[in-house]
Amino acid sequence: MQASQGPPVALHLACSLRYRLAMTQANQVEQLAAVEARIARAARDAGRDARSVALVAVSKTHQAEAIEPVLAAGQRVFGENYVQEAKAKWPALRERYEGVELHLVGPLQSNKAREAVELFEAIHALDRESLAKALRAAIDRAGRHPRLFIQVNTGEEAQKAGIAPGEADRFIAACREAHGLDIEGLMAIPPAGDPPSPHFALLGKIAARNGLSLLSMGMSEDYEAAIQLGATHVRVGSAIFGARGQA
Repeated sequence: MQASQGPPVALHLACSLRYRLAMTQANQVEQLAAVEARIARAARDAGRDARSVALVAVSKTHQAEAIEPVLAAGQRVFGENYVQEAKAKWPALRERYEGVELHLVGPLQSNKAREAVELFEAIHALDRESLAKALRAAIDRAGRHPRLFIQVNTGEEAQKAGIAPGEADRFIAACREAHGLDIEGLMAIPPAGDPPSPHFALLGKIAARNGLSLLSMGMSEDYEAAIQLGATHVRVGSAIFGARGQA
């Protein structure tokens, strides 16, 4: 009889996958700690309290097993791009971890406003009158009041969502006066090829003259510059979770 050649291939693959998952999860915890340390250093350099900067860990496209180690490490604020994706994975996670705060950081269709208001604690993508109207109706119906950020297209890119900087003051006033919305902040995504700091500075000026205290700006590549220019929320995904969809 031929001697055994070791465990079956399927068992070997399963062990290999578990090992890779464990290593990835450990890396994510280390990367979270590194991002937190860099946020604290950037805030200190700017003469700010690190607690004035909220880290929004952008978990879009990542499955629950990739998010759970970051939750276990104490992170509680997460960003998602799509209502349906968030609805599929977050209810079960919220049952296991208290105090989770979800932010919608991607574009929002008006017909998803009701679901977004019911699911998210903050919406960063208000950028048009039809959505303002839909959010007003959804807030009235649900009795929930997520924090609202208006997205400003600081680079005036045709392919990108957001209100043009020259229209921002008028739109903020319309959201407040015509729709009765409590606007708390602004959000921006600078053009990929531009230095981000001028865009962050522009967003800060618009916020200041409209009495807005929250600035959602800065992602994995530029959140330290955003903190220097007043960011209160930085949206960091790949610097914590790695490439999209990896687990």
